[in-house]
Parts: sequence; structure tokens; C-alpha cells
Amino acid sequence: MFKSKSKIALVSTTLIAMLALVGCGQTAAPTTTTPAPSTNTTTIDKKTISAAGSTALQPLVKLAADDFMAKNAGVQVNLSGGGSMTGLNNVASGSIEIGNSDVVSPDELKSAGLVDHQVCVAPFLLIVNKDVTVDSLTKEQAADIFTGKVTNWKDVGGKDAKISIIGRAASSGTRLNIEKIVMDGKKMTDAAAAQDSTGNLLTGVAQTPGAIGYVDAAYLKDTVKALKFNGVAYSPETVINGQYPIYSYEHMYTKGEPTGTVKLFLDYILSTEFQEKNVEKAGFIPVSKMKK
Repeated sequence: MFKSKSKIALVSTTLIAMLALVGCGQTAAPTTTTPAPSTNTTTIDKKTISAAGSTALQPLVKLAADDFMAKNAGVQVNLSGGGSMTGLNNVASGSIEIGNSDVVSPDELKSAGLVDHQVCVAPFLLIVNKDVTVDSLTKEQAADIFTGKVTNWKDVGGKDAKISIIGRAASSGTRLNIEKIVMDGKKMTDAAAAQDSTGNLLTGVAQTPGAIGYVDAAYLKDTVKALKFNGVAYSPETVINGQYPIYSYEHMYTKGEPTGTVKLFLDYILSTEFQEKNVEKAGFIPVSKMKK
């Protein structure tokens, strides 16, 4: 009798344990499959980034910044000018994330670990006040004017009038390109008035009788006259086919390989979406169209 009761108790205990396990199984969370982590690890890591330097490139960078901020709520891209060398020095020091430049980073900054991102080609124009009757300058004539050797328009086929040079500061990439391409490395005369931005230079040429200066094509307005160079008028086609030589590749430098928000911004400005929609419309030329 005692053994029967023990058996009954043992069976009852076993049944209770099994029912408890079944009950626990009914309340357990359903099994789920955890998705594999994304291979794209680039995400917004900074809400504010800063880019500075070339005022020639600034109109295109502003278009990209406005689009990028609209697509990424809460992100701020701060832009300022100051000239290419200012941008290069500031990104090298780490005070900004992106240095915009019309020129390649000089040898003295190689130790800073700067990484170049070519975003477009910027054509440059020689411009004059509308009262100037000359329509074209040879390379030699332009160099003679900018070095101060020629100071009167009559010496290059124009009327008897003083030449006033409206230029940029020594930190300007546009100025460095004019000195390199047009002047074969000679330096701009000290008599040239130095403006701190391309926009101010344009205004100065427009308001000064007999004035000459230089701007990138994106800034050209009908308040001034663009000159032919060696008899060739600027157009995207004359740059691409090699007839018009005054242009430079535009660079956006970072200190080391970009990550996070900076990388996403640079990826956007280099994207097919942005390049095809904005680069030519803004007065620049896509790098992809240049002949190798």
C-alpha cells in the first residue's frame, strides 16, 4: 500500500513538472532571426562640419552643402572663404574639416597627411572693365600687364588709357594659377590692388575704368567683359579639347581619410546625382569630361 502511494506521488510530481515546463514554453518570446549588421558603417557622427578656402570653388560647395543639409536634418555645414592657402593651412592644423583649394597642396604641408578629393575643374577668365576696347590678349601681353611691364592699353592694341590691375591676395589659389599658367611662374606686380574675394574683385573691375582682373567662370557677370586668350574664347568645349589653357582642378582636402559626416558630404558632392545636376550649371566642368 505504501509502495502504491509512493508510485502515485512520483507520477503526480512528474506530471506537475512537465505541465510547468509546458506553461513556461507558452509564455516564452517567439524565436527571431537577428539581421546581419550593415556593411555600410558610414553614419552621421558630427552635427557641424566646416569647410574654408577657395572662393572660386565656394559657389559649388554651397550648392552641395544646401542639398546635404536638406537631406540630413540637424546637420550644419559652415562655409567660409579666405583663399586656397588659408583653407589648406587650416585643414592641416585641424581647425576645420575640409580645405577647399584651386591648387595642389604644397610640399611644406605633405607631413600633415592631407588627402586630396578632386571635385571638378574650374576655368578662369581674364576680365576687363567694359570701357576697355581690347578683346583678346596673347599670353605674353597678359604676362607683361600682370608683371607691371605694360601699364597702358595702347601698348596692347587698345586706346590710350591707364591699366589698373584688380587682383587677389597672395593666399588666393586663383592668383597662383594665373601666375603659373599665364605668367610662367612670374609674380604679380605689387601695383595690383589685392581683393579678399572673387566677388570683390569682380566688383572692383566693373567699377574701375581701364581695369583688368581674373575670376573663375562661375562668377562671370555682364557687368564686365571676358577676354579671349591667345585668340580663343572660353567655353567648356575649348577647355576640354585643350584650346583654352587657363583652368585648374578643384580640390577638397581632408586631414587623413574622411569618416562619418565629412565622408558622407564628400561622397555626396562627388555623386553622379550631384555632379550631373549641378557642376556644369554652376560654371564648372566635371572631371570625368576632361581628356586624359
